[in-house]
Amino acid sequence: MAHIRRKLVFSATAATATAVFAAVGISAVQAAGHDTVRWGGAGAVHEETKSLDQLYKEARAEGGTLTVYAGGDVKNQQDDNKKAFEKAFPGIKVNMIVDYSKYHDARIDNQLRTDSLVPDVVQLQTLQDFPRWKHEGALMPYKPAGFSKVYKDFKDRDGYWTAIFSDSFGLVHNTEQVTGNAPRTAKDLLAPQYKGKIISTFPNDDDAVLYNYKQLVDKYGWDWLKKFTEQDVQWVRGAQQPADDVEAAKKSVALGAENAISPYPGQKSRFAVTEGEPFMSWAQRAAIFKDAKHPATAKLYMNWWLSKQQQSSHYQHTVRTDVKPRPGMKHVWEYRNTDLRGFERFMSDRAAVERFKTQLALYVGEPQGAPTPGWLGTHPGRS
Repeated sequence: MAHIRRKLVFSATAATATAVFAAVGISAVQAAGHDTVRWGGAGAVHEETKSLDQLYKEARAEGGTLTVYAGGDVKNQQDDNKKAFEKAFPGIKVNMIVDYSKYHDARIDNQLRTDSLVPDVVQLQTLQDFPRWKHEGALMPYKPAGFSKVYKDFKDRDGYWTAIFSDSFGLVHNTEQVTGNAPRTAKDLLAPQYKGKIISTFPNDDDAVLYNYKQLVDKYGWDWLKKFTEQDVQWVRGAQQPADDVEAAKKSVALGAENAISPYPGQKSRFAVTEGEPFMSWAQRAAIFKDAKHPATAKLYMNWWLSKQQQSSHYQHTVRTDVKPRPGMKHVWEYRNTDLRGFERFMSDRAAVERFKTQLALYVGEPQGAPTPGWLGTHPGRS
């Protein structure tokens, strides 16, 4: 499918131009600089009508290889999805590269600038990158089957990206370690019985966790954070360990942690959904690069993710309006105390993010230790 580009042309006041540029996720300074601002022009892109079997044949004919840069916390975090995809489509090999989203987006920017792009597909929590990459002309306009059923705020109307799943971070406790009344709010964690029993990701190392802390500071104030840090919190890099340690009863409570809102049979940890207490959620965006080396396999991957079967099997939230949530859950956009649009606005204002992050570091310190996925360099996955 041809990728159409055209320059933005304005005959408006400076104020109007600034507002329009802000709406598409770029600044007037960027627009006036050396980088050309490109508009997607993908109005003619239609939703995919080919079956998965047809797309599979095209992927096999292409060579059956795919490289995905996926946001995550440990090397094997996407292994279950990789294995499920490869099992569904024998002969297809996925090179799944997991790293913190903040390193993947920088890595991709560098690769684009040096004409050395590695991934075919990107899926990250850094929501602010996707409008920018769209307007830089880096992404392929494509609407997988099921695109029309994706929740309205979870997709680009021109098809340059779509969410493929949604997750939530918040307060998690172990039911065997916490006896009596379980903590329902972050303020509850100031009680003496939780001292030395709390684990959290460094919020200034992960913008999703950072936003959860922003919600809590906005609600309870900086004095709450001061008292919370006096609870001998174990601060770690990566969002995987807090959830794992609470489930394994190594810690009693985690804050800013990922967990299934509706527990599975045998699960010992619980996610607190308390009226009036904020928790954070976001929809992980995914896109195909315009210069992807394996576009047919990338399309198969995107269609598989949005299929009803895959959306029904994800342990957290579906992004499709026509797929029922797991038992005991609502669609993520139906929870009144999680602000999906708030996280998107937060991520788009990088100056405000840095100001809050720097202030927060005064209380929690700078992140310590190596990144949990390891140091992957500039071109992981390059053959």
